[in-house]
Amino acid sequence: MNLLERFFNLNSRSTTVKTELLAGMTTFMAMAYILAVNPIILSNAGMDPKAVFTATAIAAAVATGVMGLFANLPVGLAPGMGENAFFAFTIVVTMGYSWQFALTAVLLSGIILLILSLAGIRELIINNFPKALKNAISAGIGLLIIFIGLFNSGVIQVSTTGAPVSLANFDKPFMILAMLGIIITALAMHKRIPGGLVLSIIIVSLLGIPFGITKFPETLFSLPPSVSSTFMKFQFDKILSINMLVVVLVTLFMGLFDTMGTLIGVTTKAKLIDEKGKIPNLKRAFLSDSIGSITAACFGTSLITAYVESTAGIAEGGRTGLTSLTTALLFVIALFFAPIFLAIPAVAVAPIMVCVGILMLEPVKEINYADLTDAIPFAITLIFTALSYSIADGIALGTVSYTLLKLLSGKRKELNWMVIILAIIFAIKLFGYNYIV
Repeated sequence: MNLLERFFNLNSRSTTVKTELLAGMTTFMAMAYILAVNPIILSNAGMDPKAVFTATAIAAAVATGVMGLFANLPVGLAPGMGENAFFAFTIVVTMGYSWQFALTAVLLSGIILLILSLAGIRELIINNFPKALKNAISAGIGLLIIFIGLFNSGVIQVSTTGAPVSLANFDKPFMILAMLGIIITALAMHKRIPGGLVLSIIIVSLLGIPFGITKFPETLFSLPPSVSSTFMKFQFDKILSINMLVVVLVTLFMGLFDTMGTLIGVTTKAKLIDEKGKIPNLKRAFLSDSIGSITAACFGTSLITAYVESTAGIAEGGRTGLTSLTTALLFVIALFFAPIFLAIPAVAVAPIMVCVGILMLEPVKEINYADLTDAIPFAITLIFTALSYSIADGIALGTVSYTLLKLLSGKRKELNWMVIILAIIFAIKLFGYNYIV
C-alpha cells in the first residue's frame, strides 16, 4: 500500500487506495458499453466482431494503463464513439475502401499523434482550429451516431412509401425494446447511476430473449477470441492517395479534439488543474491515446480517445492514475467474458448511441447567429455530416465554406495557415481528384 501511495501521490491528492480502486471499477462500468457497441459498429465494415471485441479490450487496457502509470491521471481511454462510426460508415461503406485501408489510416494517425505529442505541439494545433468548426464537428458526429444507432437497430428503416426513410411499426417487439432502452439510458444518465449504460444494455438484452432478439450465449466464460483475422492487416498501396490524406486528417483531428476536450473537462471536475489553468502531465497524457491508437490499429479496431465517462469514477473520488490502472485491469479481465458481450443485440446498443449522440449535440447552443460566417459553416458541417452519412464530407464542406465566407466577407484575419491548407485539401477532395502524384 505504501508503494502505491508513493507512486501515485495519493496523499498529496487527498485520496486512498480503496477510493481509487472503487473509482476505477466505476469508470470501467461506465465505459464497458464500448465492448458491446464497437464490435457491432465495425462489423458493418466487414470485420469479425469477435476479433474486434478482443482488439477493443486490449487497446483500451493499453491506453488506459499508460494514462495511469505514465500520466497519473484518472482518465479512461478506448475506441471513440464517432471515430468508430467514421471508420465503418464513412471510410468503408461510403468511400468504398476496405477495412484494411481504414486500419492503415488509424495507424498513420496514431503515429502522427505520437510525433505531435513528443514534439509538444498538439495544443498549438488545437488552439489554431476555429472554435465554430470544432463545435460543429462534435455536434455533427453526435447527430450521425443517433441516426446510425436507430438505423442499425431497425427503428428507422428504408421507406417503401416514397420517403427516403421511415419509422418502423410499433407492433414490432424491437421497437418497444428500443424505446424502453432510450428511457432507461436517459434516466440512468440523469440520475448519474454508476454503470447505468451497462445496466440499460443488460435490461434490454434480457427482455429480448423471449422474442428471439437476444441469443443467450452457450457459455459465459471463454478464452479471448482470436485476432488473427485483423492483426497487422494493413494496406499501404494507397497511402499516397488524396483520400488517404483526407481520411488521416479527419481521423487525426477527431482524436485531437476529443482527447483534448475530455482531458480539460475531466481534470477540471477532479480539480487537478493548477492555478495557471494547466493540466498536470499533459504531454504524457497525450502519449496515452497515441500509443493506444497504434495498438488499436495493430490489433484491429478504431482510433482511441479519452472518455468523458471517466467523470463517473471521479465522482466516486478518483484522483490519480491508480483509478486508470484499475480500469485497465478490468478491461483485461473482460477479455475472458466475450460470449456475454458478443451476445448483445443491436437494439440494446441503439439507446446508448442515441443518448451519447444527444449529449454530443450540446455545442449547438454555441452557434453565433450574430456572425453568419460562423453560424452557416457550423450548420453546413452539422447537417451534411448526418445527411451525407459521412463525417469526412461534413467536415470538408464546413471547412471550405468557413474559409470562403471569411475571405469573401473581409474577415481574412480570422483565418490561419492551417485552416487555409485544410480548405485547399478538402476542396481538392470534393472536386474528385483521387491521387497526389
